[in-house]
Amino acid sequence: MMGSRNTIKGAILSSTVLALGLAAPAHAQQASETGMGKDDIIVTATKRELKLSDVPMPISAVSGDQLKAMNANSLADYITRLPGVVFNDYQPGISEVVIRGIAATTYHEQGQTTVGYYLNEVPLVEPGFPIGIPDIDTFDLQRVEVLRGPQGTLFGTSTLGGAVNYVAAVADPGKFDAAAEGLLGSTRNASGQLNYAAKAMINLPLVKDQLAVRVMALQRVDAGYLDNPGIGVNGSNDYRTRGLRGSLVATPNDTTKLTFLTTYQDTRLDDQTYLDLDNPYVRDTPRAEPQKTDFWMNSLRLDQELPFANLTVLGSITEKHNTTLFSYPYAYVTGVTTGDDAAYSLGKADANIKSFETRLASKDDGPFQWLIGFSYMKAKKHSADRIYQGGAADFIDANPDLYGGYSGDLIAPNDAIYGYLSDTSNENWGVFGEASWEFVPTVTLTLGGRYYNTRNSAEITNAPGSLAPGSYTITPSSFGVKQKEDGFTPKVSLSWKPGETMLAYATYSQGYREGGPNPNAAILTGIPTSYKSDTVDNYEAGVKTSLFGNRLTIDMAAFHIEWNDIQARLFTDAPYYYSYVTNAGGAKIDGVEFSGALQVNRILSFSSNVTYQDARLSKFLPDTFAVGGGYDKGTTLPGSSKWSVANNLRFELADVTGAPSLEIAHRYLSKAPVAFGNDARRGGFNVFDLRASIGLGENIRVMAFANNVFDKFGILNAPFTSQAVPAGSIIRPRTIGVKLDWSL
Repeated sequence: MMGSRNTIKGAILSSTVLALGLAAPAHAQQASETGMGKDDIIVTATKRELKLSDVPMPISAVSGDQLKAMNANSLADYITRLPGVVFNDYQPGISEVVIRGIAATTYHEQGQTTVGYYLNEVPLVEPGFPIGIPDIDTFDLQRVEVLRGPQGTLFGTSTLGGAVNYVAAVADPGKFDAAAEGLLGSTRNASGQLNYAAKAMINLPLVKDQLAVRVMALQRVDAGYLDNPGIGVNGSNDYRTRGLRGSLVATPNDTTKLTFLTTYQDTRLDDQTYLDLDNPYVRDTPRAEPQKTDFWMNSLRLDQELPFANLTVLGSITEKHNTTLFSYPYAYVTGVTTGDDAAYSLGKADANIKSFETRLASKDDGPFQWLIGFSYMKAKKHSADRIYQGGAADFIDANPDLYGGYSGDLIAPNDAIYGYLSDTSNENWGVFGEASWEFVPTVTLTLGGRYYNTRNSAEITNAPGSLAPGSYTITPSSFGVKQKEDGFTPKVSLSWKPGETMLAYATYSQGYREGGPNPNAAILTGIPTSYKSDTVDNYEAGVKTSLFGNRLTIDMAAFHIEWNDIQARLFTDAPYYYSYVTNAGGAKIDGVEFSGALQVNRILSFSSNVTYQDARLSKFLPDTFAVGGGYDKGTTLPGSSKWSVANNLRFELADVTGAPSLEIAHRYLSKAPVAFGNDARRGGFNVFDLRASIGLGENIRVMAFANNVFDKFGILNAPFTSQAVPAGSIIRPRTIGVKLDWSL
């Protein structure tokens, strides 16, 4: 069976043999640009520009050229190919990146995400339950940086596992530039519908070397592959992404750069992606369950070179919106579970995020380097979530004895049988800094820290409503929450760089995320009204090296993480399954990450990323509503697969006209539980992709591709299989197509 222990041993053995046992002529730069290998990409993970190979921490960077060669459009296409990273692919705006197994569910965290998301260093996700997690389309990105391990010192809250920083290309005053991309494809079980994408960019210098504008636009449609007989639609889960990005860059002199960046992206899902896992590619709901998300980010950045340091000032405003509809096949008031009178929920949410950061960084290359900064964020959110059931008010009027004689209009106005309004405000600020001292040649000590201060408040109002005969409310219930915390997150790192081709390091670091309210506490006794912050302590050591004239690159890290006061997302008993968060228990995560790339010869290159991790509760995690009262020490964390492997084999005839190429990409994810107290498993699958491309002249390259070649059925998450509503998502069926890239 594919995915067995022998399969894993074989995958690791083959990558080790290729990485360590073969010699080849020098051609490593080509390998690193086309596969998932390393090269001299410049990254900003330490809030200053450094070569990837010089950063003393575990970081992956995928360049724009690499993303293009991989035919990557969204996170699902590339993020899972990086060491230590999985992707809980579920709903647009809800799907979360998980790094090093730090997660309490494979669905989505009810509180703040465990990974921070940034666009050109601007935070995209607010504290508390996020109103959308933007999945930035890869077109016209310079690179995507993925930092593994907590980043509490430089990036602040929401970085328990790490951070994802999208780096979009901005206007270049030095040249005229343009690019375009088109895609056409087909997915199995998509009922004849096509996938397509159209993307374009233009860069216009307005004043040579001093002022320029850059504009990008895109639309991408992924055809649905799930059949929904309940609404009579095959391929119901069509998914569309649209985006606009513009930037204006002014460089009035050699020491000043002013950048304005605006980005808008929206998504529309016609029907949800979860399905009955016992009936592949079929979901049966009384109505379509559409979802719409969008965000609009505007930022202004000043980079100023001073005589003694480099100054950066960055401010932003981000607006986000999310509208989601779900069916609820529960009896509730009327007993009807099918047709137009079946219950459904309608949720609408909005968020406004304002952020500011300023920092000074030393500019010389001497043995002592320093950075100091200040950051501030204020986020306000409003959400309204109501469950409706057709005919509920009439049923109550016809059965007054069951409802205390109250009218249906009072208990279930407009057939709304339950709902709440939530208004939250979060404010945090921090002072941070790092200092590095090369106290002896080749050995550098880095000390860093952040003092943070967080405040949040919430007003939760549960509207009148009825969930079952004999259980009803006639007046709104509400409560308020106010919380404040402060603290300090330290970082200590010791690195050794004996030469240009080797770097070794050992690091201790911390991460944290903020607390928040539990809206359902107003409707059910036993749910805590709020939860507090949780933290991680991270210990790791790693080495980066290149051998045989850069033909072979290796990046390895071993880590031990202690997760304290876990913000665990739990659920109450049937039939309502109210969700809530509580701080409980702890976890320990031990793992090893390996990333290697080898240029075998002028034609053949190979890269491999392998991760092993063991993520388990280190303390009993109490759960009032669970059988046995909770989860024992040693329980595996949800979604924490022990093994993940990604291999890439590339053949390229660089000396032949058009430089034709062929790539075989493989990914394996071992099985893992989907949620606490749930016997379902995700993973246990091998997926293979094929890509072949050829250049037509100097400006055009055509690619033919086949993703999930063997049409593997693989479960990504299924956290609610114990409920009446099936809720699991799967990897996309076999998809074939052709892509055309043009650049000036």
